[in-house]
Amino acid sequence: MPDSCDITLRVRYVEVDPMGVLHHSRFWVYFEMGRTELLRQSGVRYADLEKAGVFFVVAKCAARYLAPARYDDELTLTTRITRTGAARIDHAYELKRTADGLLLATAETTIACVDRAGQIIAIPEFVKAKS
Repeated sequence: MPDSCDITLRVRYVEVDPMGVLHHSRFWVYFEMGRTELLRQSGVRYADLEKAGVFFVVAKCAARYLAPARYDDELTLTTRITRTGAARIDHAYELKRTADGLLLATAETTIACVDRAGQIIAIPEFVKAKS
């Protein structure tokens, strides 16, 4: 699996508050998009994991909001894997405004691998083999 990936996003009108500022809840959607794309770049689609009965759930998350993003801003999200274990993956995120490189937010998540019943399981070999 690649250690990191960058994706480009554009702040949509539906994602902002009445002042035109990206709502804090939307950052977590963007971080999910970064994790999903990082997985996809390794050759694994999340949809295929779900068909195999493998799910990744957020076990821990934290963020620092440093500056606002506004409607129609183009953003660059960098998602990195910082640690892996038998049943967990830790990610770090940096969200920047593309035009000037201003750091808008940083975040960290720990995701756990679980089965359909929500029980922790080891990350499958077919996922590990892509790393």
